[in-house]
Amino acid sequence: MHFDLIDLRLFLHTVECGNITAGAQRSHLSLPAASARIRAMESSLGVPLLQRNRRGVQPTAAGQALVNHARQIGQQVQRLQFDLGQYAQGLQGQVRLLCNTAALTEYLPELLATFLARHPAIDVDVVELPSLRIVQAITQGEADLGIISNAVASEHLQSVAFRDDPLVLIMAPDHPLASHPHLRFADTLEHGHVGLQADSALALYLEEQALHLGRRLQVRVRAEGFDGVIRMVAHGAGLGIVPQAAVQRWQGVLVLHSLALDEPWAQRQLRLCSRNFSALPGHTRTLLQSLSAGAIAPAGTIHPQSPSRTAM
Repeated sequence: MHFDLIDLRLFLHTVECGNITAGAQRSHLSLPAASARIRAMESSLGVPLLQRNRRGVQPTAAGQALVNHARQIGQQVQRLQFDLGQYAQGLQGQVRLLCNTAALTEYLPELLATFLARHPAIDVDVVELPSLRIVQAITQGEADLGIISNAVASEHLQSVAFRDDPLVLIMAPDHPLASHPHLRFADTLEHGHVGLQADSALALYLEEQALHLGRRLQVRVRAEGFDGVIRMVAHGAGLGIVPQAAVQRWQGVLVLHSLALDEPWAQRQLRLCSRNFSALPGHTRTLLQSLSAGAIAPAGTIHPQSPSRTAM
């Protein structure tokens, strides 16, 4: 069995892209060269690594095992490059950061901009996913670092506090529910909502909460981001559920009524997580330290804050 790093990167890219052509392009190889390398890998092992069909390729059981090892080897190579690169100038490192919708839109833009300005040799690949999917991806080694809500189980990972991120219910002041001092999520399901795009992390999270109640969210219209949701809600399009931080940015600009949801899952805290902080590559530890701005320690027990009522 004779594989080199080019073979492993090519195979990993091919599986991630779902076809050999895209995997070859991402690996900067011609299609004939890429196909020949994959055939040579399969011949060397004596087992097929890919299942080929009209839609592309999928890994066989042996191929999935190779994917897992290729990711681990890639991470080890990154650690090697970073640690040795401290003795040279200009080393490029990349961190794959998985995060949910709120972290991506409300907290990361300025933090990442500052980090990238201070560390020109490090790039950050940011991917938006629901918190549960992030936990699964970190556990399986698909990424080293994630930002998740404390509403999902992650006891097997190490985590450290990032930001408090409570969700609030927003509505126009003349909405029928505006006169209620306390509301639960179930109370809103008889009314139309303004939602985020269906594949956004928060939209999936809210749909999940509705399904737990045996109901469906009535989404009248979807917006690209929190600002779009807030503007539509303020002009009477329906209810919205967004992070409190997003609402605060519109204070004094829009006439809007907001109310803390009386739900434990809405009293969220965002946490940075990893399988093992001490085993992270050097450039990933640098980003972690920048985002956490404090000591790294395993997560403790988080007690949800009591809901409060706000209006603006």
